[in-house]
Amino acid sequence: MPIPVTVLFTLDQNKLLAALPASDRERLAEHLEPVLLHAGDVLCDAGVIPSHIYFPANAVLSILHLMEDGASSELVAVGNEGMVGISLFMGGAATAARTVVQTGGHCLRLRADLMRAEFERGGPAMDLLLRYTQAFMAQMAQNAICNRYHKIEQHLCRWLLQNLDRAGGDEVDITHSMLAGILGVRREGVSEAAARLQLAGGISYRRGHVKVLDRAILESQACDCYRTMQVEFSRLLPPPGKSRPAVSCR
Repeated sequence: MPIPVTVLFTLDQNKLLAALPASDRERLAEHLEPVLLHAGDVLCDAGVIPSHIYFPANAVLSILHLMEDGASSELVAVGNEGMVGISLFMGGAATAARTVVQTGGHCLRLRADLMRAEFERGGPAMDLLLRYTQAFMAQMAQNAICNRYHKIEQHLCRWLLQNLDRAGGDEVDITHSMLAGILGVRREGVSEAAARLQLAGGISYRRGHVKVLDRAILESQACDCYRTMQVEFSRLLPPPGKSRPAVSCR
């Protein structure tokens, strides 16, 4: 479960919040609550209306599609570039997906009713949220294409690069079994692809932990989905504003 923490945040730790106009950031700042998330936490289950919107700082959240046999596959991941909970202001409320914490870390959350009210104000904030929704949907579509057409090594490199961009640093705590579920492939396929990347000098791997040794190798082997989504997010989301109020939680 998310744990409220006493910490000082600046809103530019989340790129979507940082892109809001100064007046909107200031209005939201008093309502945003810093929380600490742990890997494996379930933030919202399928069919449940979320109570909060989450804006990751250095955490990574995974939205999973659940199969009837209990298996799951990642639809999309969200990090410091965005938010989780767009269904709340798009009219659908609940979704058929589960939101879990993929990489633990800090996050800012906002009550769902306050998010809906902010969206219904209209103006620049609504425009920004709609453009983020477009980027979010484009990422889901790109993931589907990647899963269908690209090799596991390409897919793995793309996922690692995106995860590093979202969480920062050069290390990821994740098992082959978890990666297989996220990528929608067999565990053996992930193990073989990771072994080839390690042999090439791109990563080092020990049980449950990946360290990127040479990012350039990953970039050279990643599919074009990684660059496509970088361009799409840059196109749709403006650069951060100049004024970035801090948020504190008692």
